[in-house]
Amino acid sequence: MSDPVPVFWSPRIAALEPYVPGEQPRIANLVKLNTNENPYPASPRAIQAIREAAEHGLERYPDPASLALREAVARRHGLQAAQVFAGNGSDEVLAHAFFAFFQQAEPLLMPDVSYSFYRVYAQLYGIACEQLPLDERLRIDVDAMAARARGGCAGLVIANPNAPTGIGLPLARIEQLLAACPERVVLVDEAYVDFGGESAMPLIERHPNLLVVHTLSKSRSLAGLRVGFACGQAHLIDALARVKDSFNSYPLDRLAIAGAVAALDDEAWFEHTRRQVMDTREGLTLQLEDLGFEVLPSQANFVFARHPGRDAAELAALLRERAVLVRHFRQPSRIAQYLRISIGTRAQCDALVQCLQAILHP
Repeated sequence: MSDPVPVFWSPRIAALEPYVPGEQPRIANLVKLNTNENPYPASPRAIQAIREAAEHGLERYPDPASLALREAVARRHGLQAAQVFAGNGSDEVLAHAFFAFFQQAEPLLMPDVSYSFYRVYAQLYGIACEQLPLDERLRIDVDAMAARARGGCAGLVIANPNAPTGIGLPLARIEQLLAACPERVVLVDEAYVDFGGESAMPLIERHPNLLVVHTLSKSRSLAGLRVGFACGQAHLIDALARVKDSFNSYPLDRLAIAGAVAALDDEAWFEHTRRQVMDTREGLTLQLEDLGFEVLPSQANFVFARHPGRDAAELAALLRERAVLVRHFRQPSRIAQYLRISIGTRAQCDALVQCLQAILHP
């Protein structure tokens, strides 16, 4: 007898190709460098704020507007709370943005190598998308994207720094994209910007079509809390709020709001941990190059590297046998020989290098 469940599915659901997250296995003494998590713990102030929030008020619904969090984001970036939207991780914020802005008659433009969830959202909402190739150095081809946008589009979405390459764009190039489609939203996903990229936040006041999306999962070590936000002019935030309040009017719980506010306000912890990640990244890059890897210039908390003499899938499998996890993408084919390696602690990165030495020079 055939499986009866698909009979009850909506046609669009049957056609979906869901996003596949990085592996979260339970392996003893694992060196986990595959999901771009921060290797350092969250701010002690954030942990304390979560404890205090857990002691009082859990019987009540949280603030549906997440005002305290939006005010904390606004303080940090020189904005007003009305220019900030908060959600359950940047993925939920992105989902609402796709629904709010990109359901147009023309296609949504994005790079062909980028965060693969963008294509999933487009498929979920029936949004036609057009993927523009990265250039020969695996950089976003801003000139080609801007030229295509001037011909008409539903909007643009890019990650800056890009994922999984780690390469960032300067603000002048972001402004080029904003000018190319002034009547459509340009969404800049800055999940990794705190590790050396240049944020587009200062451009918000003079560009009504700019939406900047952030997460606290990476540079604030709060991947387990699920907090993200978007910043833009108030009319864009109003649109996101309309979607939220038609979907889930209480997106963030009291613990998440309390922890996120404390983490954003703890500038010293943020600077200390992100600097450790950046310093370790530079050291790991040199060590990988000494082993013969080609490493793309990264402004993220990971590196994207390939070894011209070894197959990437084979290397990933051999590392896994040694309890070291890295991320390998089989598609698209132009990046199939690259490994994305999250930046761990120095000890974790040293363990990775030692395993690679044993594999490459047995």
